[in-house]
Amino acid sequence: MVAAPAGFPPQIASKLVGLETVLGSALRGKPDVVRLSVVCLLARGHLLIEDVPGVGKTTLAQALARAASCRFHRLQFTSDMLPSDVLGVTIYNVRSEAFEFKPGPIFSNFLLADEINRTTPKTQSALLEAMNENQVTIDGRSHQLPRPFMVIATQNPVEHHGTYPLPESQLDRFLMRMRIGYPDAASERQIVRNSVSPLPETAGPGLSAEDVLLLQEAVQSVAVDDALVDYMLAIVERTRAHESLALGVSPRGSQALYRAVQARALLEGRDYAIPDDVKRLAAPVFAHRVVINTRTTLVQRRADVGERIIEEILSQVEVPL
Repeated sequence: MVAAPAGFPPQIASKLVGLETVLGSALRGKPDVVRLSVVCLLARGHLLIEDVPGVGKTTLAQALARAASCRFHRLQFTSDMLPSDVLGVTIYNVRSEAFEFKPGPIFSNFLLADEINRTTPKTQSALLEAMNENQVTIDGRSHQLPRPFMVIATQNPVEHHGTYPLPESQLDRFLMRMRIGYPDAASERQIVRNSVSPLPETAGPGLSAEDVLLLQEAVQSVAVDDALVDYMLAIVERTRAHESLALGVSPRGSQALYRAVQARALLEGRDYAIPDDVKRLAAPVFAHRVVINTRTTLVQRRADVGERIIEEILSQVEVPL
């Protein structure tokens, strides 16, 4: 149960509980995944969900957007998609004898980029400015995106035919990457039974766009001790010197972990962060930002090598008291 930190509206805290409940009913048996997705939202981050088909990637993304009662758009990425299909286009209006900008799907609060790795790098790069600066530039003019703004992207790590791997600069824009995994037997039994008929609409927690912005502002007030910052930076430094990594975590990654740690503390009803916040979030925030060197990938081809290296580093860095 989320308890409101000092000075935080208790009604908003109750809505956070409702948000996790709604997401939990949409994605059964995955409370940790639900918690991570809410942390990502509160930290003003973007989420990459990477897993095999049919485990609920799109379901989670849709549930998160709908539960927050914000504008939502789903975009199915394909190889023939152009940047203008995402951003919008400027066209000439004969009646007004002037050029008019027609906004694309990106002008929404939540953009579900389904199978993002199936479109070309040119179209993938159309998201870079939006994800980093909350704006897009078209024909030399900048257009602000609505707030809150969150990109939730999905991709299949197994099927590589006809896909374009996301470059490091694109991956670095996602605050965290997570995998959902298969449900346990009891949860899958519920999923199978409920699939016989359409699922009823679940009442949302009543969160508005203004509530989400309030929560995101509140995250910034969570206290993070200097010793905890040093702990995070020590982990980052280990990634840059690790023998199995060709590229360590960037300063953007350090900032992402800091915000995520604050968001998790708030979600758990604290106005201060603790080392456990860092331990729980280091792998989801860092694993997709590191680049495994060629020698390691030849020996270990499993997709979770990055996660295991981050966990190894966590076991080696001294935890502050």
